[in-house]
Amino acid sequence: MNPVRDAMPAHDAPADATGTPPRATRLAYLLSRYPAISHTFFLHEVLGLRALGMQIETASINAPDRAMNALPPVEAEEASKTFYVKSGGKVGSLLKLLGISVKHPTAFMRGLRAIFSVKGLTAKKRAMWFAYLAEALLLGDWMRQRDLPHLHVHFGGPVASVGFLTSRAWGVPFSLTIHGPEELQDFSANQMQEKLLQAAFVLCISSFAKSQLMQRLPTDHWSKLHVVRLGVPEEMLALPPVKAQSTALPHVVCVGRLVPEKGQRLLLQAIARLRAEGVYVTATLVGGGPERASLEKFVRQQGLSESVRLSGPQSHPETLALLRTADIFALPSFAEGIPVALMEAMALEIPCLSTTVAGISELIRSGQDGVLVAPSDVDALTESLRLLASDASLRARMGHSSRERVLEHYRLRDNHARLAEIFRHSLQPAVKQ
Repeated sequence: MNPVRDAMPAHDAPADATGTPPRATRLAYLLSRYPAISHTFFLHEVLGLRALGMQIETASINAPDRAMNALPPVEAEEASKTFYVKSGGKVGSLLKLLGISVKHPTAFMRGLRAIFSVKGLTAKKRAMWFAYLAEALLLGDWMRQRDLPHLHVHFGGPVASVGFLTSRAWGVPFSLTIHGPEELQDFSANQMQEKLLQAAFVLCISSFAKSQLMQRLPTDHWSKLHVVRLGVPEEMLALPPVKAQSTALPHVVCVGRLVPEKGQRLLLQAIARLRAEGVYVTATLVGGGPERASLEKFVRQQGLSESVRLSGPQSHPETLALLRTADIFALPSFAEGIPVALMEAMALEIPCLSTTVAGISELIRSGQDGVLVAPSDVDALTESLRLLASDASLRARMGHSSRERVLEHYRLRDNHARLAEIFRHSLQPAVKQ
């Protein structure tokens, strides 16, 4: 990897003893899909780090999830500057790969050796890894041309496989941000051990995620694990908190993909139970996914069609508009990292009803900022929903406390500053080459 020749000085770093301005921390971000409507925190993170003087260039395995003319201006600008690994098409990519293999045979051979060093791959999975190597060769060549000395990857699945092979093939250091739950649930299937051992450092969005990695890593690797939380951007914190709704029926909002592990069916069961007892709420489920047809059928069967609406996937502004109609935010998940959706609801002073899984209890103090129940416990979920629905003053107290909690620990501006400091400290040797 070439030295960083063209880096601009960091805005907040002083000159060294010789009077020479330091080089800015410069790196590539690899994401599975960027921009993406369901992962706005990627956009916030990239823009936030750039605002702190870091030079971040983005690469994405897949194209944006919307057409360019459908992207908001800031996302369209990001897309125009992002390197899309598959953008050359099959023929163009193949020709480029042939050229890379001829010009950089060592990178190609190191990548091949890396594939066969990974243990436990079935024949089908090993074939997939050859596809990942092709992407890694294209990515590493782009990094070489851009003089990018470090690669950072979000999530530990296939996108991290590409990052791992890029690191091994091109000799470039890489790092990871681990969110969960997928990477933590199926550790061996995602070849997480190899990726974690190869990574120069690993960022975890919760102490829970860090603890799960500590179980798997030798103790002499624990020092490279850092907790850096996600959070809520300043423009959202500037929004006025949600006021109590004038309707007599409390409105419950749930935001999340319609998949079994988000627990929306249990929420509907709880609403149906309360209705049978004469306790009424309305609800809006925001999101799309494979469970939508099943949930809509359940709503019809339970006679909830007049009080429950499935809105489908919504843009972030549309989701915020729906949030502002909420008295209660509910997310009875079975598996999570720490959902940004919960943080956003808390920032708007909406009391949250969720579960004790993963890092959620680090965010919400049950009985103070909201109510947490054991995952899958529909009885406890029903009783907690009854409690919040019947006590407006309790909702107001919890909502106020939850906003204070976000301001203290989940303010994105503060967490970006911590992230930037970790990058600067960890990448210092690479920058000084």
